[in-house]
Amino acid sequence: MAELSTKIKLYVNSDIDFKSDVLLQNDGQGAYIKEWNLETAQPTQEQLDALETQADEYEQNLITSKENNIASAKTKLEALGLTIDEIKEVFKI
Repeated sequence: MAELSTKIKLYVNSDIDFKSDVLLQNDGQGAYIKEWNLETAQPTQEQLDALETQADEYEQNLITSKENNIASAKTKLEALGLTIDEIKEVFKI
């Protein structure tokens, strides 16, 4: 299930400052929009639900991109002559 913040980013089609533009809150029952400070109309739950699949794909692409970046960085560090232990220390793994 996609994060509410991801669905909001896709709905607005822009970067959001979640400290001033849109405030989210979670009181233990799941995240919700506490405050909406954008000119764009606040989305309904139905509109956010309709973005679920797109938001899931967006989040998965972010994870894949991060994994690819780490793999690329590891390859570059190996090319510089770093050992596996030194690389693990760099990535804190």
